[in-house]
Amino acid sequence: MRIGVMGGTFDPPHDGHLALARAAAAQLGLDRVMLVPAAQPPHKPGGATMPAAQRIAMVRAAVEGDPVLEASSDEVDRPGPSYTADTLERIAAEHPGADLWFILGADQLEGFPGWSRPERIVELARLAVASRPGAGDPAMDFLAGAVAAGRVDVVDMPEVPISSTDVRARIAAGEDVSHLVPAPVAALLHSDAAS
Repeated sequence: MRIGVMGGTFDPPHDGHLALARAAAAQLGLDRVMLVPAAQPPHKPGGATMPAAQRIAMVRAAVEGDPVLEASSDEVDRPGPSYTADTLERIAAEHPGADLWFILGADQLEGFPGWSRPERIVELARLAVASRPGAGDPAMDFLAGAVAAGRVDVVDMPEVPISSTDVRARIAAGEDVSHLVPAPVAALLHSDAAS
């Protein structure tokens, strides 16, 4: 089995997240991609703006009925900071013999050496890194070689200019975000804003 794992705050999940997960699944022949919201993201000292329960509910709604994408509450269900190495160890133990890929954006690759136990992450999984606009970026190739030589697969995808920060700002301003997030997520965000 070939499993992709995509972590993040998903605060909220948006179309860019799903586009990357689907592109990685298609290009790497993944049987499934687990979207794993962080309960306490260690790289964001202020944490997420939305509670973990709300974020996992939105991820579940976003992937409902998808044959490849699934929501995982692994990090939400356990106490303490959410470290990728711990999550991958658990997934590897639950799926012995599976080939794992950890999916991330090119922007995250630069900070990867500063993550908790990056060598363990690369030992457990290959890195599936979204290309920057204009694939074949020599700087990214150099960085990938320096961070995880021989363990990086580039996922070609068009730029999706959406960020969770932008979605939250639009929600706060009372703007419609239905063109930025999956319809079930927009419905949940609308119902939360109305309550």
